[in-house]
Amino acid sequence: MSSSFLFLLVLMLNKMSSSSSRNVFEDGKYKTDLLTVDSSSCCLRMTPSSSPSLPPKRLLIATPVEEGEYPVVMLFHGYLLYNSFYSQLMLHVSSHGFIVIAPQLYSIAGPDTMDEIKSTAETMNWLSVGLNHFLPPQVTPNLSKFALSGHSRGGKTAFAAALKKFGYPSDLKISTLIGIDPLDGTGKGFQTPPPVLTYEPNSFDLDNMPVLMIGSGLGETARNPLFPPCAPPGVNHREFFTECQRPAWHFVAKDYGHLDMLDDDTKGIRGKGSYCLCKNGEGRRPMRRFVGGIVVAFLMAYLEGDDYELVKIKDGCHEGVPVEIQEFEVKK
Repeated sequence: MSSSFLFLLVLMLNKMSSSSSRNVFEDGKYKTDLLTVDSSSCCLRMTPSSSPSLPPKRLLIATPVEEGEYPVVMLFHGYLLYNSFYSQLMLHVSSHGFIVIAPQLYSIAGPDTMDEIKSTAETMNWLSVGLNHFLPPQVTPNLSKFALSGHSRGGKTAFAAALKKFGYPSDLKISTLIGIDPLDGTGKGFQTPPPVLTYEPNSFDLDNMPVLMIGSGLGETARNPLFPPCAPPGVNHREFFTECQRPAWHFVAKDYGHLDMLDDDTKGIRGKGSYCLCKNGEGRRPMRRFVGGIVVAFLMAYLEGDDYELVKIKDGCHEGVPVEIQEFEVKK
């Protein structure tokens, strides 16, 4: 047996050993902190030669606190929700070695998403000049590995920004795109302007950008006759995935609903409403762990070149999956 073959075998075994020690559905190895950045921020790091601007929107940031350089993930909240409702999900992803940033795009949603798309571009452009000043001094953001993600109406906003066809492009290159039960309105023919879905298969021209789509099995089911489904057919994850080109991954979690990836304790009227409006599963933790784990596995595969966990999930041999996967499809 040649020495070169032995060397490659050792490298492969080391990679498998390192990867197999990571369970993406549990908290990762990194200690994290949750930061708020707005006009009253007092954690700003300044030098005599720097005068960084504040972000266009109030930000919630989950970051590792250990020294290192980390990829960046931006997460957009859903309709009438607060970015703080995603704290536990953000910390889960961050604990695996990612900086997760959630802007509060609005307090009161407008009749269309143009302001959200504009704010998205402005915030993305701000990252390269401002983000580093608000992170722990030993933490460096790696914006060459940048993922854009969004939940519900925030998922539509993420796709709108990635497609760059609504007049508010950003100079920051998006490496991967993630839709968490995205929605483009209340039903086919009732899309929130400007519409993103075209109802043409493979019509999203994202220049070979890898896409992850996560759906909720109960999203299409109404909670009761007084409320429509929270993720109605024709404008939900299924249509988004149909319009994605390769490479694209699609997972649907059985027996969990459109808001089940939020924090356990969502406060205020909107927080209480998040438990009343949609058909929900038995507790939020399993769905939140599922979403966080799938996101981490996808990011590891496409940002870090380590697809071990994602392949195990795809092949149905990952013992840590916290929910039953109702559907799976991949375009490769």
